[in-house]
Amino acid sequence: MSMANYEEQSDRFTYDVFLSFRGEDTRENIVGYLLDAFQKRGIKVFYDDKSLKIGEELSPAFYKAIEESNISVIVLSEDYASSKWCLNELAKIMECTKRNKEQIAFPIFYHVDPSDVRNQRKSYGEAMVAHEKRFGKDSEKIKAWRASLSEVADLKGHHIHTGFEIDHVKEIVEKVHAKIPPKSLFDGENPVGLDQRIEEAKSLLDLKPNDDIVCMLGIYGLGGIGKTSLAQALYDKIRHQFKAACFLANVREKSNKINGLEDLQLTLLSEMFEQSDSKLGSTSKGIYEIKHKLGRKKVLLVLDDVDEMKQLENLAGGSDWFGPGSRIIITTRDKGLLMGTHPIEVKTYEMIELNDQHSLELFCRNAFGQSNPKIGYEAVSSRAVGYAKGLPLALKVIGSNLATRKSLKAWESALKDYARIPRKGIQDVLKVSYDVLESNAQSVFLDIACFFKGKRIEYVEEILDEFSAASNIEELVNKSLLNVDNGYLNMHDLIQDMGREIVRQEAPNNPAKRSRLWFHQDVIDVLSTNDSGSDAIQGIMLEPPEYTTEVYLDDYTFEKMNRLRILIVQNITFSSEPKHLPNHLRLLDWKEYPSETFPPKFYPRNIIILNLPYSQLTMNVPFKKFSYLTVMNFSHNQSITTMPDVSKVECLRQLQLDRCVNLTMVHESIGFLKHLVHLSASGCSQLRNFPQRMFLPSLEVLRLNDCRELKHFPDIVNKMDKPLNIDMTNTSIEKLPNSVGNLIGLVSLNMQWSRKLEYLPSSLFTLPNVEALYFFGCYELGTFRRFLPDSPPDANERSTSKRMHSGNRIILLNKDSGLSDEDVEAFMFKVIFR
Repeated sequence: MSMANYEEQSDRFTYDVFLSFRGEDTRENIVGYLLDAFQKRGIKVFYDDKSLKIGEELSPAFYKAIEESNISVIVLSEDYASSKWCLNELAKIMECTKRNKEQIAFPIFYHVDPSDVRNQRKSYGEAMVAHEKRFGKDSEKIKAWRASLSEVADLKGHHIHTGFEIDHVKEIVEKVHAKIPPKSLFDGENPVGLDQRIEEAKSLLDLKPNDDIVCMLGIYGLGGIGKTSLAQALYDKIRHQFKAACFLANVREKSNKINGLEDLQLTLLSEMFEQSDSKLGSTSKGIYEIKHKLGRKKVLLVLDDVDEMKQLENLAGGSDWFGPGSRIIITTRDKGLLMGTHPIEVKTYEMIELNDQHSLELFCRNAFGQSNPKIGYEAVSSRAVGYAKGLPLALKVIGSNLATRKSLKAWESALKDYARIPRKGIQDVLKVSYDVLESNAQSVFLDIACFFKGKRIEYVEEILDEFSAASNIEELVNKSLLNVDNGYLNMHDLIQDMGREIVRQEAPNNPAKRSRLWFHQDVIDVLSTNDSGSDAIQGIMLEPPEYTTEVYLDDYTFEKMNRLRILIVQNITFSSEPKHLPNHLRLLDWKEYPSETFPPKFYPRNIIILNLPYSQLTMNVPFKKFSYLTVMNFSHNQSITTMPDVSKVECLRQLQLDRCVNLTMVHESIGFLKHLVHLSASGCSQLRNFPQRMFLPSLEVLRLNDCRELKHFPDIVNKMDKPLNIDMTNTSIEKLPNSVGNLIGLVSLNMQWSRKLEYLPSSLFTLPNVEALYFFGCYELGTFRRFLPDSPPDANERSTSKRMHSGNRIILLNKDSGLSDEDVEAFMFKVIFR
């Protein structure tokens, strides 16, 4: 299989491994060890979640998981065949491996002989006889099960009869890992001109089978020239030769954040399958952990976009940090970093501009969707390529910009803009794509460049909805000014720099006259200086790299910012309270807001998000009408005792009150917000008064964990059919109301350690969508009694109870529980005690 096909195959599956096993035999031994080892090896596993086993058949989600798994590991234990679900799993697995040759079945014969599995003898024979009595000897189900057992017994796998299980686990994990093709890191989009460069760089790494040298390759060159793309492609090509590999992206950007280098050290350890026991606490501890845990492991490490020596010193400081044969690849714009004294031998590779042929091909792929110009566009394409100066980023941006021009005349007109640019640098070339945007798209671009790079797309679209954010983000993506990775917005740092430079040029020597402020010292200067605020400012982000205290806040600074839409304050405290806040705000994101109240005249009618964790707000008055407010977060507030009336916040979708330890009451209005999707008040240890009645038709998440004083579960006054997950562990709730039957969409209910819970209504057990109920530690629960499978009920219990099997426990339902035999049978495998 070619490397390209190998990587394409790896990206086709959701899971690396589907683990099929009978929990009673193996959950506490071999399977537990396997799960832990798979996780440490970075293998993504789908394993036996009983919430998907309902009734006689596996749920569609279970079948889907098998279809989306690269390898199915089947632990064939002594009683495996006694389980209908295990046999259904096996039949589906064997069906998939026949239909899709890329899927693999890997059996583990756990204290069983393959011939007994093949011929259904001993425990396997006994189990099949029992199944035949129920389903009929000639039924299609029995035939499929027998055929699957015979087929799996003939496959090459692993045998466990003697020896330490942990040793077998290590061997199994290595066998399985060797069968999993690596997932492609490089997205393969427009890899023009990379093949030759990959081979050139690879030759410098001097990879040999029995190599015991640790060496480093430094790839350097201009920003936007393709260093990261080369490193990604090289990483994909060679990482299978190493025991572990890690690609640390955006080192420069991430290391400048609070505890940035420590977080990078943790990521490095995690992706090398080495878990740190806790937060490192210091970079020196991180260095020790890396040396201690990776010192004998052959690893591949890529450090992308390094700009300071301290980054190398804390992430790859010496040849003794990693095992023999390890390779470290660095990308940087600063060749000087690679020339300095470093304990590891450093070889260098200069990333130069694309030649004319490759430049034209990359441009055409973005402009025409093909590798050569359209007929009639040859000359203008060559001219356009000349403006990019061989820089891949610029070629993509120019090509994407011209792709929207539908005529040769429109191209000629656009090229005049590029012709006016002096040959001094790439920033002006990139800016042409910005200049042709409509004003709303320009506003969205600048807001993302200044404030929202790396944020979720839905979050940004909501805040910037006044600028038609959804359609304009699509426009920015089409012009290669922005990309969306797994739902998050990202842009090349050169493009971000270009956007921020556009803002800086609005008033080069006076930050108070600019539309957006993001550099923390500029913001502090503006906020602490009298007469420095202005109505030019539309957005402020204040996030110093180190926690800053007692910063002076001028009383009247905000009063002059009448157009301020975005205010983000993190990692800083002020010496005084704000006397004024602009009413034009749409986003107020202020950690540790310093006042017990908002300023008297503060009424931001267009506010969308109030994110105020760790604030001192007391919230003593009802909320005014806010027609657009969708998110409120007051978590970790030690001052709030009552959550007031929110009936006028009609569009609220998310309310977070977690860890408000002095909160005692939540207003009844919160129980009737028709758009509320997420309600969380976990850790509110004094919460006693929660809405007595509730109808939240949009609710999908309800979390009230560790509300130890909460005694009442709300009456559900009408049907709620949205998929709903409820977590209410460690409460004082005594019973669930019969109206819980209105929770038609309920998927899971977790009430573990609610020690006073003593009654569950029969309506709970007839809900159509329930997948899991958790009641472990509910010692007063009269409806259920649990004991071991080998201790049958006595005569009195037999006459007063109904018996249910769930996992390795038997559950008794008292006859006075109100459940019919049909209820019990239908719900038999939905209740989970863990």
